[in-house]
Order: sequence, then C-alpha cells, then structure tokens
Amino acid sequence: MSHALIGITAALGACVVALVALLSRRSARRADARVESVVRMLEERMDELADELAATVERAEDETRRSGFLSGIAGSIDLDDLIQRTLDAVGSLPGADAALVRLEGPGTAIVAASGIEPEEAERHLLAGPPDPETARAVELTYRYSDTVESDPVRGGIAVPLVDEETPIGWLALYTRDPEQAFGERDVRRLEELAERAGPAIENARRYREARRLADLDALTGLHNRRYFHETLSREVARAHRYSRRLALVVLDLDGFKEINDRVGHLTGDAVLAEAAERVREVVRSADLACRIGGDEFAVILPESGLEEAHQLAHRIQRIVASRPVARAGRLELSTGVAELQPDDDAVTLFERADEGLYASKAEKRGPGPTTLERPA
Repeated sequence: MSHALIGITAALGACVVALVALLSRRSARRADARVESVVRMLEERMDELADELAATVERAEDETRRSGFLSGIAGSIDLDDLIQRTLDAVGSLPGADAALVRLEGPGTAIVAASGIEPEEAERHLLAGPPDPETARAVELTYRYSDTVESDPVRGGIAVPLVDEETPIGWLALYTRDPEQAFGERDVRRLEELAERAGPAIENARRYREARRLADLDALTGLHNRRYFHETLSREVARAHRYSRRLALVVLDLDGFKEINDRVGHLTGDAVLAEAAERVREVVRSADLACRIGGDEFAVILPESGLEEAHQLAHRIQRIVASRPVARAGRLELSTGVAELQPDDDAVTLFERADEGLYASKAEKRGPGPTTLERPA
C-alpha cells in the first residue's frame, strides 16, 4: 500500500475513534452546542478523507493499468494490437474521455481512435505546430455557440510519437468536460506513454510492411502463390464454418510462350505486368487477385457463387483483350471457375477450377469461360 493510502487510512481511523469518544460522552451527558459542532466537523472531515481515499485508489488503479501497458508493449509485434493498447492506456489517464493515434506516411496516414470518431478527432488535432520536431505538446481548447451538438469535445492535449528522434505521428487525449484543465503532470503522463509506444508502433509498422511485401509478386504487384494457397485454405475453412459461399476463378494468357519467343522475355514480363494491372482494374475490393505461376492468375471471391465468378471471368477477358499490349499485340485469356461444395477442401476447389481452365484451352478459347460446373 502506498504512503498516501496509509496516511489517509490512519486519518480515517483517528476520526472514527474521536467520533466514537464524543458520541459516548454525548450519550453519558447532555451534549452541548460545542460537542454538536465538533461532531459535524468530524463527520465532514471523514467524508473528505473518504473522497481522498477513493481518488487515491482510482489513481493507483490507473497507474497499475499504465504500468501494465508500459511493461507489456514490447511483447507484441501486431500493429493493430499495439495501437489498441496505446488507446486504452491513454483512455485511462485522468480526465480523458477519448484518445487518438495518428501515424504519418509513408503512404496514407493511419488514424485510430477510441471514444470519438476518427474523422472528428482529426479535425480537433489539426495539423500540429509549425515545427513538430521541436514541439513538446499541443494543447487544444474549444468554445462553442449555444447551438452546438450535445457533449462535444471541449479540449485536449497531443504529444509527438517519435522513433529514434524521427516524428512518426501524434498521440492525443480529449475531454468533454468544460471544467477540465490539463497541466504539466498530464503532459508528462502522455509523454511517457508516447515515448514507449512510438518505437514499438514503428517497429510493428515496419514488420507489417515487410510481411505485405513478402506476400506480393514482385513483377505484377498481385499476391503471390504462397499467399494464394494460404488464403484459399483460410477462406474455405471460414466458408464451411459459417455456411458461406465461395468461388474461384483461374486464368492464364493464351499463347504466352509464343509471345515470349517472339518479343523476348523482357517484353514478356511487361505483358504480364500489364495483364495483371487490367485484372486489378475489374476485381472487387473484397476479391483477392493473385499470380500463381508463370502466366497463370487466380481470383478468390468470398461470399460469391458461380454466377458472380462467371461474370468476373467475362469482365477480365474483355478488359485484357480491349487494347493491344506493346509489341505483343492483343491478348486473350482462358478461364476456369468453380464454386465451393460441401465436401470440398482448398485442393479440390482449386483442382476443379483448374480443370475448367484446361477444358477451356482444349476448346480453343470459346466465346466465354468454360467450367466443369454450371450455375443452378
């Protein structure tokens, strides 16, 4: 138990003893006005001490939560987990009703918040000070007209997130209490969290980017073969577990070996890259387009059946054949599609789509995608 808790507890005990003694005296003889006054004073002091004790316990609990965050943050490499832990730690600070983490580039900024919508929090954070490398903190205060929405943000403080002296973003807390005033102690607490969170978050962000690059095919920018098979297995298991639909499209370029022989491998690589870009243009954001080897591609379609797979296959064929590609001329694709069946696993689903692809090639690129299945 801390010294503050011991002191408050002792004071409460002394007050109780004094109160009992006075009440005993008042029972033994008639209490006069002076005794009544002392009793009231002691009762008021006991209430004050009880409030102080509750506040001290609450502060101790907050410190315990923050200590848990500070000691455990180095044990995670997952970016989303670290950001959520950081938000939880900021939200436990005195006076905090909301918290925000904003990470700047490369690419699009990452914004995460708790207790407030990210879009609203971004507006409150603004763009930071003129020199974020030297600014220690930003303090925000808002005054509203009488028509303001209920319970708006009234103020906040933000400190830089830094990794090896390089600013990577901001860590902020907000209050909705118009009477809440943040001071030096609050800034120091937020800085302590930021100092520990900054390097850990940046490390996790680099790890995520490395994993993302490892999952991509270097030539086309689509997901690679390893990622395809891992994801297909995961999506098949999920579809079976929740009774969801799942479809697969496989495709490859017709006569690509002849294209390579005629224009050379460098131009052949450019053809593959252009074909992949055209595939990317027509797939949905929920679909996963992959290069699974040579000139062969695949698209996983969650929550979809044969009809959607056929439609996508036709769209890909049309866009790939819509205009010539450099010296290779106009390209054509063969495709095969399949929908997940109750007894399928990832291997059998892929095999049936692949069989449809080869059947399409055997038919000399018919007018549309060929499959061993037909929509019901």
